[in-house]
Amino acid sequence: MGQRTFYPPIEPYETGLLEVGDGNELYWEICGNPDGKPAVFLHGGPGGGVLPDQRRFFDPEAYRIVLFDQRNCGRSRPHAGDPGVSLAANTTAHLVADIELLRERLGVGRWLVFGGSWGSTLALAYARRHPRRVSELVLRGVYLARAADEPWAFTPTGAARLFPAEWAAFRDFVPAEERDDLLRAYHRRLFDPDPAVHVPAARAWAAWELLANSLLPVPPPPLDDRDLVAFARIEAHYFGQGCFLEDGELLDVDPIRHLPCMIVNGRYDMKTPPEAAWDLHLAWPEAEFQIVEDAGHAGAEPGTLHRLIEATDRFRD
Repeated sequence: MGQRTFYPPIEPYETGLLEVGDGNELYWEICGNPDGKPAVFLHGGPGGGVLPDQRRFFDPEAYRIVLFDQRNCGRSRPHAGDPGVSLAANTTAHLVADIELLRERLGVGRWLVFGGSWGSTLALAYARRHPRRVSELVLRGVYLARAADEPWAFTPTGAARLFPAEWAAFRDFVPAEERDDLLRAYHRRLFDPDPAVHVPAARAWAAWELLANSLLPVPPPPLDDRDLVAFARIEAHYFGQGCFLEDGELLDVDPIRHLPCMIVNGRYDMKTPPEAAWDLHLAWPEAEFQIVEDAGHAGAEPGTLHRLIEATDRFRD
């Protein structure tokens, strides 16, 4: 069989809003075969929201494909880009509980869990908490949310050395006296109630965070200021708290070691470098591990896409 590409565009046949507590409602959608093998897609960010192409990693004739917007982003409510919305009830534990509540609401016994970037983090956290509810895992662009991972994105010693001009723009948005802790400085501005403060901060955050999603530059997804503010606020909220995980806890794979799993990472991934995927592979040698030699971070790059759809096709059968 030749190079696998996205399945054709598809629209949901069912959508809804799920009440998950704390005044939150999650937007969810289902497409594909109503009687097919259940699969849930976990989007990135945190705060990225669902995109139409994310439905296309799965054979629509074989899979019952579930996607949802995580708390406070996309079409979920309330939206973090709106005034006065608290993120106190938006943590990794909340999101894991939301996935399980959605599974119960949809009457799914077990499902394939597919996550890329932050979605891989959430997939591992969910599977470790609910291993009996997972049939397989597909993990792309692995992010383990370790303390050692944060300097790559938010200090001059990591990606900044490869993108010096872009790093300078991100750094210099903050006054010199506050640059010893850029996360905290951005957090203050992003949660300032004045749009004249938080909107420019969100634009600067997103310009850096969405940089280099692929090996070769491509335009970032279109986002209005409301979505940019939500995205930046949720990311700053999570990254400032270690993503609400114990350092290194996702490498304890004993609860899920028996599950079939595919781990895929681009060799030149500038967002989640291959070291984390390699460390996960060392902890979990039973899982299949593939480095894509001609790819960066994005799931849609040809070599990565081929391997991801190869995985969902294999697990389909």
